[in-house]
Amino acid sequence: MTMNMLCRVGQIRRCAASLSQTLNQVAASRQKHTLPDLTYDYGALEPHINAEIMQLHHSKHHATYVNNLNVTEEKYQEALAKGDVTAQVALQPALKFNGGGHINHTIFWTNLSPNGGGEPQGELMEAIKRDFGSFQKMKEKMSAATVAVQGSGWGWLGYEKESGRLRIAACANQDPLQGSTGLIPLLGIDVWEHAYYLQYKNVRPDYVKAIWNVINWENVSERLQIAKK
Repeated sequence: MTMNMLCRVGQIRRCAASLSQTLNQVAASRQKHTLPDLTYDYGALEPHINAEIMQLHHSKHHATYVNNLNVTEEKYQEALAKGDVTAQVALQPALKFNGGGHINHTIFWTNLSPNGGGEPQGELMEAIKRDFGSFQKMKEKMSAATVAVQGSGWGWLGYEKESGRLRIAACANQDPLQGSTGLIPLLGIDVWEHAYYLQYKNVRPDYVKAIWNVINWENVSERLQIAKK
C-alpha cells in the first residue's frame, strides 16, 4: 500500500470518527420529550370522565408513551451513528406507536375542558355546516366512525389542506392522523379502553356520547386557524 493510500485511509477514518462523535453529541444534547401538564384537575371533567380515569390515563399511560419514545429515539440515534440500517428499520414500529401516542394524547388533553361542550362558533361552525350539513350531522358521523373503530384507536376531525375541507377519519392503535392520512388533526377522541373502561365498562357509545359535553371548541377553532395558514 502506497503512502498516499495510507493517508487517504487515515483521513476517511478520522472523518468517520468525527461524524460519529458529532451524531453522539447531537443525541446527547437532544431535548427529551416530556409529559405535558394539564390545565385542569383530574376531577374537573366529572361526571363525564372521572378523576381516576384521567389520572391513570395521563400520569401512567401517556407517561409510558413519552418514556418509551425517548428510549426508542436514543436507540435510533445509536443506530444512525453506526450506520445500522437494519436496526433503524426495526425501530420504526416503536417510533410510530410511542411517537403517535405522545402526539395524539398531547392534542387530546387540550381538546377537553371543564368549560367545554355546547357548539362551536364562528368560522369553525361555518366550516362544519358547509362540509357536513349541520353540527348535529357532524357529531353523528364522527361518533359513528369513532364507535366503529375495531379494537383500539382514535376518531378524528381533521383539516384537508389541499381542498380546504373538514374530514372525519379513524386511525388504528396510536397511528397519528397527519402521518397516516395527511389530515391536520383538530379534534381527537381516544377509544382505547383505558380512556373509558373504568367508568363506562364496555359500552363505548355511552363514553363517546358523554365526551361531547367536555369538548373545548375554542381549542379546536384555534387549531383550524393554525392549519389554514
